[in-house]
Amino acid sequence: MKSPTTQAIFNGSDFWLTDWTNKNEQMLKDAAQASMTESFGVNDTASTVSDFFTTTLPPETTTLQTPWPTFSEDPSTWWSLYWGSMDEVTYYVAIYAIIIVALFISSMMRTVAFFVMCMRSSVRLHNRMFRCIIRAPIFFFDTNPIGRIQNRFAKDLGTIDDLLPVTGLDITFIFLNLLGVLVVVAVISPWIIIPTLILFVIFYFLRRFYMRTARDVKRLEGVTRSPVFSHLSTSLYGLTTIRAFGAQRTFERMFDLKQDHHTSAWYMFLCTARWFGITLDLICFAYISVVTMSLALSTDGSVTGGGVGLAIANALMLTGMFQWGVRQSAEIESQMTSVERVLEYSRLPAEAALESSPDKKPEASWPTHGSIAFEGTSLTYKPGEPPVLKNLRCQIRPTEKVGVVGRTGAGKSSLIAALFRMTEPDGPIYIDGVDIREIGLHDLRNKVSIIPQDPVLFTGPIRRNLDPFSEHKDDQLWKALEEVRLKSAVEELPGGLAAEVTEGGGNFSVGQRQLICLARAILRQNKILVMDEATANVDPRTDFLIQTTIRENFKNCTVLTIAHRLHTIMDSDRVIVLDAGEILEFDEPYELMKTEHSTFTQMVKHTGSSMAEQLWKMACLARAHRLMKPETDAEEEIPSWFLGAEQQPPALHTHYTEAVQEEAEEEETDKQTTSL
Repeated sequence: MKSPTTQAIFNGSDFWLTDWTNKNEQMLKDAAQASMTESFGVNDTASTVSDFFTTTLPPETTTLQTPWPTFSEDPSTWWSLYWGSMDEVTYYVAIYAIIIVALFISSMMRTVAFFVMCMRSSVRLHNRMFRCIIRAPIFFFDTNPIGRIQNRFAKDLGTIDDLLPVTGLDITFIFLNLLGVLVVVAVISPWIIIPTLILFVIFYFLRRFYMRTARDVKRLEGVTRSPVFSHLSTSLYGLTTIRAFGAQRTFERMFDLKQDHHTSAWYMFLCTARWFGITLDLICFAYISVVTMSLALSTDGSVTGGGVGLAIANALMLTGMFQWGVRQSAEIESQMTSVERVLEYSRLPAEAALESSPDKKPEASWPTHGSIAFEGTSLTYKPGEPPVLKNLRCQIRPTEKVGVVGRTGAGKSSLIAALFRMTEPDGPIYIDGVDIREIGLHDLRNKVSIIPQDPVLFTGPIRRNLDPFSEHKDDQLWKALEEVRLKSAVEELPGGLAAEVTEGGGNFSVGQRQLICLARAILRQNKILVMDEATANVDPRTDFLIQTTIRENFKNCTVLTIAHRLHTIMDSDRVIVLDAGEILEFDEPYELMKTEHSTFTQMVKHTGSSMAEQLWKMACLARAHRLMKPETDAEEEIPSWFLGAEQQPPALHTHYTEAVQEEAEEEETDKQTTSL
């Protein structure tokens, strides 16, 4: 409402100036007429210049000495006629001053209100997109590079914050000004509307022609911009590796290539805009020429001097607004693609509800045992694609230590995704008899601990990394650090638990970051622990420390270990062997290795004869340890041959014998060579 009011006041000021100008013009004419009447005896009936020269003059004034009347006889006559209406001038000035003040206040209110509205809209768009990104399923982040997401928050939201409000205000101002100019021109000279409407039509079709290209070019510029952000992000993330391998020049050339693609698209966009501007200038020049000539050749006497000035001024302003309006309309349409991209991320599908419904909420002590049951569970990341987990059926008993092995792409990580509901599984998964699909994600994920392959640390104090929700006292934090052998290392840091962790935990080694994650899991004291190849990237000493800590602190918990190195799961109670999303085998490592053609045996074979022998011994020792539990009659259960150190698994015996024979032959050959 403020914008139409502002435009009405603006047009009112133009009409007021025109009326004031016409009034002064009429006063000058009246003063000149009165002066000539007194000086030359011209009567009031001489209404035209020709009448003035044909009127009979007094004898004493038949000789005209000067081209204009003189006021030597009574100069007060002209002066009184012109300045006699001083109160009227004051009236015009006062009204015009009031109009200017009202226009200033209205313009300020319009601008402030518009920018406040744009700011609130931008904040809402940002918050909505941020909430959707935070609640997006993990598959979204697997299919969208981080550079693309950063581009939405940086470039697109920057356009909405900085450029779109200014362009939108220009469009609003120009549209209302065009309406006001049309009204003014129609009042002064109605027939000028005809070329004006023709100009509208020309600009409309010209804009359509331009936008067909500009829209695609702008979209192309946006598409070529995202790879630049993605390349910068990945280069910064892997900067250490790039420098270690001396690949700086390769990545520089890759960046230059992506930057050249973006620059070429941006240059094309600028060139199309410049061509459009020049074309508009030529058309507007022709329009101004037509309007000016038509007013100059007008002979009907209905157009006053003030009206002519107002019409030409508005014509000049009209053409300028036409050009700027068409350019800005094209610009706002291209900028609205940023709004479109933000809205696209504001409508992302979200994960399930975070909180459980009152009738489905589990007890605070859940889970009390830690049993896990997969009852025909399948998992598909995207509708229409083949499932990555296929009809899984298995029971994991409370406090059982279970290893999960398989080739790359077998479904090991998908099993974790199903357990944490990163992607909604098809088919039930029961934890202590509760279907995890029926409870909230917070209730589920707070009760299951995980130690990922890539440890995650947050920027901030160590205390907050160990206890994000401030649920434990400092002595409990120190005890957890002592359990993972990190207490002395943290005590040496300035501030102790208050010491700052840099971005990504850069001031800690990979092993230390993994141990901090392990200490975090110890503090949670959950009944279920998932290890996603947690020792794949650490040194053997840290690997041994993690395995020992887990055996000591999680002996009463269910531990699910995703294994990359087989020796980490040889002491597990049972092993799940996955292949193509299906469970092929599920039994003790010892029992699986006794079967020559089992998949697990083939995996052990691929480690080599020496490692296979060690793995077999580890399986035998783990088997003996389980059978020697107090509640088991170990003397009757353990066969005498089982405890032999030289015993080899049937599946590996042939391979092992061949290796021993080859080694003996090589030694014999070396001896013969030495003797010669």
